[in-house]
Amino acid sequence: MSRGAARIEARFAALKAEDRAGLVTFVTAGDPDFDSSAAILHGLPDAGADLIELGMAFTDPMADGPAIQVSSQRALKAGITLRRTLEMVRGFRRRDEATPIILMGYYNPIHSYRVAPFLDDAGAAGVDGLIIVDVPPEEDRELCLPTLEAGLSFIRLATPTTDDKRLPAVLAHTSGFVYYVSYTGITGAQSADDAQVSKAVARLRRHTRLPIAVGFGVRTPAQAAAVARVADAAVVGSAIVERLATTLDQSGHASARTVPEVLRLVHELSSGVRAARNGG
Repeated sequence: MSRGAARIEARFAALKAEDRAGLVTFVTAGDPDFDSSAAILHGLPDAGADLIELGMAFTDPMADGPAIQVSSQRALKAGITLRRTLEMVRGFRRRDEATPIILMGYYNPIHSYRVAPFLDDAGAAGVDGLIIVDVPPEEDRELCLPTLEAGLSFIRLATPTTDDKRLPAVLAHTSGFVYYVSYTGITGAQSADDAQVSKAVARLRRHTRLPIAVGFGVRTPAQAAAVARVADAAVVGSAIVERLATTLDQSGHASARTVPEVLRLVHELSSGVRAARNGG
């Protein structure tokens, strides 16, 4: 088993043993600055994050809504690069060997870095997998297959428009877990519909044995709990990034509230997820 698959699989196995779903949190690396971002990253597991998606800042995050777009702009303005993002992961791994980290973003920064060196450096830093939203299954040889060969998981998105004819291609080389996008459109634009999510997860389970995480439209502890009742994990991104933005000072810099406020929200979300299967 690959390194990335092992850590992700171990986490989902532990969640299954606890009879609960997990919380997957998204933050943008370098937002609002390297040190504050690193402090948030280090604090996420204790706050209740079971897996972490770390966004790779990009100038044109076309699948993301305004909150995450602006978070990328803040991070880039503060000097984040893909190399510094991997440096952040290395720092995290010196303290935490168990929590899976998945880099999420777009292909362009990886292409600029070059695929083979990037995968070598990502694996050495302690990255467990990738979610790259703009590389379709038809281009698996470009990044997906090299990622798997490098020992990392490649996690694909399934959406409400991914029908039974398309689904096998999406799932063919997916590993780690399947990320179900609860609605079509950009991140943070809508709320998940519980009945539709339940139906979609049931359909996905007929096609794969991989864990299923549901994101887009999961913003509150109650919504995270609703997802946790039917899926293997709830993914929250925009709400966390928006909470961070509310703590910045008038110059857009981190304040004394930034790290604790973000971690407080994650704790609240985690409490919702953990209570979901215990009558909460």
